[in-house]
Amino acid sequence: MRLAKFIIANVEPILAEWEAFAATLPSGANMTKLALRDHAAAILLASARDMEVNQTLAQQAGKSKGNGGADTPESDQLDIASAQHAEERVGAGFDIIEVVSEYRALRASVMRLWGKSVLQPDLDDIDDITRFNESIDQSLAEAVDRYTERLDRSRQLFLAILGHDLRNPLTVIRMSAKLVSRTNADPQSIEALSMIGTESEAMIKLIGDMIDFASTWLGSAMPLNCEPVDLQILCREVVDGFRASHPQRTLHFNPRGDLTGNWDAARIRQVVSNLLGNAFQHGSQEGPVELSAASEGSTVVLSVHNEGAPIPPEALPTLFDPLVRHATVESALQRAPGSIGLGLYIVREIVNAKGGTIAVASTVRQGTTFTVRIPRQPPPPERTAAE
Repeated sequence: MRLAKFIIANVEPILAEWEAFAATLPSGANMTKLALRDHAAAILLASARDMEVNQTLAQQAGKSKGNGGADTPESDQLDIASAQHAEERVGAGFDIIEVVSEYRALRASVMRLWGKSVLQPDLDDIDDITRFNESIDQSLAEAVDRYTERLDRSRQLFLAILGHDLRNPLTVIRMSAKLVSRTNADPQSIEALSMIGTESEAMIKLIGDMIDFASTWLGSAMPLNCEPVDLQILCREVVDGFRASHPQRTLHFNPRGDLTGNWDAARIRQVVSNLLGNAFQHGSQEGPVELSAASEGSTVVLSVHNEGAPIPPEALPTLFDPLVRHATVESALQRAPGSIGLGLYIVREIVNAKGGTIAVASTVRQGTTFTVRIPRQPPPPERTAAE
């Protein structure tokens, strides 16, 4: 009997072996029979039907290399069953090694049971084995991909919930410390309360970055609440704050032209603050930091320039990636509390959400300049499939 027909005719004994193996895994020890079998029947039947469909050598090679199915209804059904199985296993607590082990056991069970029924192997049997392995490889690749995606989303969701739940009590701690400091004249108490306030601010910033990071990695665009904003006024407020906190540094602000637009003021403030903080941390301690804002028609151009050691060329491709930091010994010492390497990533996500662009140029002679171009009007919201 050809292998595909054998699988269809012997689904139950194959599933019995799948179930027995899954029950031996730590995560499957207390699962019901139905849960252990999960989508195994659908995977088996889809694999068998996929084997019966003619495919090109390129399609077969792509399946075996984990490059997707063969763009047929049977192959699509195999991908759907594999993805559903992976999601169920994530929810049941299976780790990725256990999921892969299930596939290895399934492959071995089918080969062993079918081998007992083959009296005289022929060339068709070799082709059947090849096609079966290709289908299982396709299913495994899809399952691993979906398992990883689901696990990553779960982790990011956990970060988002954790950050949200931590922010409120920290805000209360900070406000309480400020209130007590106004009524307490003891110098040591005032100093301790000031430290509480400073560290609370750092933790709130860290949590804010973490929430933004988690939301963008969950597939959500950076949320915008747009209203008329005068960028010159906003930038001066940020600059004044940096001058107060870094009195030993030189910071210049150069506005030119009409700098009004319809933006999310809090997000724009975040962009300017993160870029200036990056320049103060990584730039020369003796050289000035320059913030420029200029009008260019329907676009406003922000640029932040600092002197000092340039960004190494090998660091540029990952400069805006999350949790990736390039730091010298000097810049590490200047790192602000609450920094975990998300600043430039969040800047990029905000700029992208506003329909803008960000670029960086860094050389020994000219220093480092980050240039942001933001349209005065926000991009239209994306239309849903229903709309």
